[in-house]
Amino acid sequence: MWRKAPVTTGLVGIMVVVYLGVIITGGLTVPNLLRWGALYPPYVAVGQVWRLLTAGFLHLGWEHLLLNSLTLALIGYYVEQLFGHWRLLALFLLSVLGGNLASCAFDPTSLAVGASTGIFGLFGAFIFLGSEFRQQEGVRLMARQFLILVGINVAFDFLLPHVGLVAHLGGLLVGFLAAAMLGAPRLGPVNLVKRGLSGAILIGLAILCYGMGR
Repeated sequence: MWRKAPVTTGLVGIMVVVYLGVIITGGLTVPNLLRWGALYPPYVAVGQVWRLLTAGFLHLGWEHLLLNSLTLALIGYYVEQLFGHWRLLALFLLSVLGGNLASCAFDPTSLAVGASTGIFGLFGAFIFLGSEFRQQEGVRLMARQFLILVGINVAFDFLLPHVGLVAHLGGLLVGFLAAAMLGAPRLGPVNLVKRGLSGAILIGLAILCYGMGR
């Protein structure tokens, strides 16, 4: 895993280290999570925009951490093989930022943590691959399987309380658009117009959500 997907492995490792740090320094209390960078829209509105990113590496318990770590290891491994190391990192981080921006815009009073925004972004990236390179049967079939997983997760989001549906959908959309913008040279070229348009839409959505969150 480390040799073939070092960025994915590194991201999981960072989440584990951060979780241990939170536990050691005061536990999973709201004040301690805020000290470590949990997302709280009123704080983002007054300039603490770094919370849009740091919240993606915090978790509410070992079960939450384990589920996200295993899911990230699974999807991240495949995305890193197809997009490359640095594109995988960009996709994950942009999806975390985008999902959390959407959360600030549409759920402006809730405290939120978790890597699921970035994970949904990687699902979105794979769905893009399935649509863009559908002539490659293996990619198309895997994208279809991941799309089913997204549907199951969204259904659970509706049923379970305190789950950030908007953040998850925001991460999914950002991952799809970011994949189109960055391209996947290992699979083939992506039309430059499509890449430029996707980037422009991403910037426009970011400005819109940040403005709504303020």
